[in-house]
Amino acid sequence: MGRRTEVTSTRSRKLCLAQQPDADEMLSRDPFALLVGMLLDQQIPMERAFAGPVAISKRMIGPFDPATVAHYDPDAFVEVVAGPPAVHRFPTAMAARIQTLAKHLDEQYGGNASALWSDVKSGDDLLARLSALPGFGAQKAKIFVALLGKQLKVRPRGWREASEPYGEDGAFKSVADVIDVASLVRVRQFKQEQQVVRQRVVARPLRQTRNG
Repeated sequence: MGRRTEVTSTRSRKLCLAQQPDADEMLSRDPFALLVGMLLDQQIPMERAFAGPVAISKRMIGPFDPATVAHYDPDAFVEVVAGPPAVHRFPTAMAARIQTLAKHLDEQYGGNASALWSDVKSGDDLLARLSALPGFGAQKAKIFVALLGKQLKVRPRGWREASEPYGEDGAFKSVADVIDVASLVRVRQFKQEQQVVRQRVVARPLRQTRNG
């Protein structure tokens, strides 16, 4: 029988993802906020994405939980996300994605975001659950498995393998490795280097075509 998850909430450690005390405090205690921050982490700086949940919670009427967000008036929720300042550079699209995620959690997990990992028996099981979340692709799901394992001690059997390459110990490849300002800088540098590599890969066949 596989080893069960070690914790079921995000209370075991103070996270430092948004680099803002109130935002990081919320991320550390609220699994739904952490999932929303991960959802927002695209096409904007990482720390801005993870500061999004606390900004939304302060603007909306009612508690910031899956049930409330899922049933919030869509137009009103767009206004919440749009601010100003906007939580994301694409507030309308991201507001819809957040509500879709909230509806999934409300319907599939009874509004308890930590139920995603509270009873998982393997890393593959956890990865499959996260991959099934609206707005979470394979890469985002792997990074979140690594974040849970590295920083929140959610470590079902095989979690490192399921989160490869982000579960690697001592790496600075994703938000899973951000614990302070210095590590944030190192992760950002890694992402910039990867972007340069991708651009070279795209440019190479274009040059070959022109020279052919």
